[in-house]
Amino acid sequence: MITFENDYSCGAHPAVLARLLETNLVPQTGYGFDAYSDSARQKIRAACACPSAEIHFLSGGTQTNAVVLASLLKPWEGVIAAETGHIHVHEAGAPEALGCKVLALPEHLGKLDPGELRALAATLLSDENVEHMVYPGVVYLSHPTEWGTLYTKAELEAISAVCREFGLRLYVDGARLAYGLRAEGTDVDLPLLARLCDAFYIGGTKCGALCGEAVVFPRQAPPHFLNFIKKHGAMLAKGRLCGVQFEALFTDGLYDAIGRRGVETAQRLKTILARRSVPCYLDTPSNQQFAILDNARYAALRERVPVGFWSHPDPDHTVVRFATAWYTTDEYLEELDRILAAL
Repeated sequence: MITFENDYSCGAHPAVLARLLETNLVPQTGYGFDAYSDSARQKIRAACACPSAEIHFLSGGTQTNAVVLASLLKPWEGVIAAETGHIHVHEAGAPEALGCKVLALPEHLGKLDPGELRALAATLLSDENVEHMVYPGVVYLSHPTEWGTLYTKAELEAISAVCREFGLRLYVDGARLAYGLRAEGTDVDLPLLARLCDAFYIGGTKCGALCGEAVVFPRQAPPHFLNFIKKHGAMLAKGRLCGVQFEALFTDGLYDAIGRRGVETAQRLKTILARRSVPCYLDTPSNQQFAILDNARYAALRERVPVGFWSHPDPDHTVVRFATAWYTTDEYLEELDRILAAL
């Protein structure tokens, strides 16, 4: 069976699974204080060129976003996000369930505009009735965005400058960060994120791990962050589970290779779509490709290949997401080509 439904349909990259097996019977301290987690932290600090970073491991993206935002925000503050931001539309209100109101701004191919961000912050903080309102406290971005698009270095620097001007914290959701870092032409890397962000996370679940995300606080975590993790039911007794996986991901360039494979296969998939007269909804450089199909062709396709529904631009068409990953093989692409040719 081939699938382009998402980038986590398979389990773990074989090298990650092998490391889990190698370490399985070695007793370790719990709760993330094990030797493997410490080793992973050192490797991530080196990759970020940030030797003083605090790094914590959580098991999934929604959990990570909710816990990190709850820890960064004061009780009277909210988080600014694009109207298509993952925390706003695809996390079932999880951050808001922990008291983190989302303040949505218009999206531009999935991204926030620095000028609009500045205008919102200035308007809210200068309002004479601000004590009756939700203060802006954190700016949330994802890289890649929900539409597979990427921020540039200049855009991130502009957004970071707005955050510094108004005392906001900048947080980047990196669920698919491996694919963003390897996209052709990008000028964003881990050291840049460490320099500009107050917090970001390096995605594992969608990038070769069974589960797990690595939260990076380049300067320091909020006070009592471990208590936040525990209070919200996010602390694993077997913290080694995430630590071992990230140790493997950041050994011998594996994380980089995973990102490169996802991007390369996505670009080949884009070529197949064009050859089979399937128009792209927008041009994306990462591992997510969005195409427009008439509804009949979409119904015929999903009977044979799992793909992701995204939206209905009009009553007769469907925007479909094709996601590639480390496990997307040449055979996957060849089979998709044959299926599209027959539709």
